[in-house]
Amino acid sequence: MHFFRLLKICSIASRYGLDSMLLSLKPEGSLQVLARLFNTLQFWRDLSRPRAERLRQALENLGPIFVKFGQMLSTRRDLLPPDLADELARLQDRVPPFASELALAEIAKAYGKPAAEIFAEFDPEPVASASIAQVHFARLPASAGGHEVAVKILRPDMQAVIEHDLALMDAAAVLLEKGWADGKRLKPREVVAEFAKYLRDELDLMREAANCTQLRRNFAGSDLLIVPEVFWDWCTPTVMVMERMHGIPISRTGDLRAAGIDLSRLSSAGVEIFFTQVFRDGFFHADMHPGNIFVHPDGRYIALDFGIVGTLSETDKDYLARNFLAFFRRDYKQVAENHVESGWAAADTRIDEFEAAIRSVCEPIFDRPLKDISFGKVLLRLFQTSRRFQVEIQPQLVMLQKTLLNIEGLGRQLDPDLDLWKTAKPFLERWMSEQLGWRGVLRSLKHEAPQWAKTLPQLPRLAHQALANAPGAELVGARLERLEAGQRRQNRWLKLIVLLLALIALALWLPLALPPLRNL
Repeated sequence: MHFFRLLKICSIASRYGLDSMLLSLKPEGSLQVLARLFNTLQFWRDLSRPRAERLRQALENLGPIFVKFGQMLSTRRDLLPPDLADELARLQDRVPPFASELALAEIAKAYGKPAAEIFAEFDPEPVASASIAQVHFARLPASAGGHEVAVKILRPDMQAVIEHDLALMDAAAVLLEKGWADGKRLKPREVVAEFAKYLRDELDLMREAANCTQLRRNFAGSDLLIVPEVFWDWCTPTVMVMERMHGIPISRTGDLRAAGIDLSRLSSAGVEIFFTQVFRDGFFHADMHPGNIFVHPDGRYIALDFGIVGTLSETDKDYLARNFLAFFRRDYKQVAENHVESGWAAADTRIDEFEAAIRSVCEPIFDRPLKDISFGKVLLRLFQTSRRFQVEIQPQLVMLQKTLLNIEGLGRQLDPDLDLWKTAKPFLERWMSEQLGWRGVLRSLKHEAPQWAKTLPQLPRLAHQALANAPGAELVGARLERLEAGQRRQNRWLKLIVLLLALIALALWLPLALPPLRNL
């Protein structure tokens, strides 16, 4: 099976001229021989279209897993030329649904009962279909509240298909790494491994249900975002059941206007939701393309599809907030210093040169509406600057970058005149004030107090262990023993002196205390 799949991949790659793209990368060794072999077959193919378009079409022909890989690659503008990244960003999960009979069979397999015994109603026709799963509408039994629900069903046998294609991708990455001069620097195997991690996470719908529940908890009572309720009693690794949401797809701006939705306010709310998820919670929806967002009639966002989320540590959040604020204040020196202090840039980096490079990228985009800004191009120039100064691209921020590009796309649709900087700056300043002000101090004390109560009594023992295990501990120990012996000698002399003083005092006191002796 691997052999025939490999033949199909090679055939499609040759048809769309991917070998010519490979040759342009100046491969070496066996990779160069293989590319040249395919390049001799140009007589039967049309290579007149741009290379980026041909690459996108090849991935679409290779199937949903390769489409998803192309989508992920489109976010890595530190690795791809601009034309390829822009074209791959156009990939959509327009995957034909699988048969209704298969969907019903998957439900019976998950629950051990047919759908008719699980749900009061179940629509066999899917309402949405993607590369990993598809969605059907249903209704829970009256005994469970009779709620309208959306039932997400994993595609049959996806695990085997995915592992098969991932193995082939990894093999191709090995060839690129060994046969391409830039292969080691761009780390194609790490890119494939990163993709595999997110893809395998999406295969477990229990994990997605947990992501949905966490996001719902974070935005409980919010006037900005609605997250559907998960019905856990009906969830399995291959089937997820959640509240059915009613709203207008955010891409239908005409319908939104007709419903009386204020698009300018909606656009600003989207920015606030993004920064709230990132800086308040450190947990954010990382797949916010238009297909995953609806708008409720009351103007709130509705989030869907929680297979991909991003997380940030407190250190990440603090670092990002400081950098965002420095950007908004145009304090490029502070940005450069933050990079060096965090270890992202080398310690010997010339701050003045780094500052000048960052200024040349960022200064042209300030005081301009969103319609005149391309975050894609800004990020590309920032990545180019990063390579020049050997800045390490942090893997935990790749999903954040992807989400920021999604936000840009939504903002352009809803309100091209949105000033992203002015919208985001007050939020970040308020967040930083809460983190560094007295509220932040109280919150930190409350959070750390239980740990302090446990640790403080152990400090003497921990200090002794640290001294015992420290370099030169033997020398320190010998000195401590000598000090202790000296202290014991001093204590003995001190006791003797105290005893002598007590005897002298007693000798002086007795004559005064006793009555005088009478002469006999």
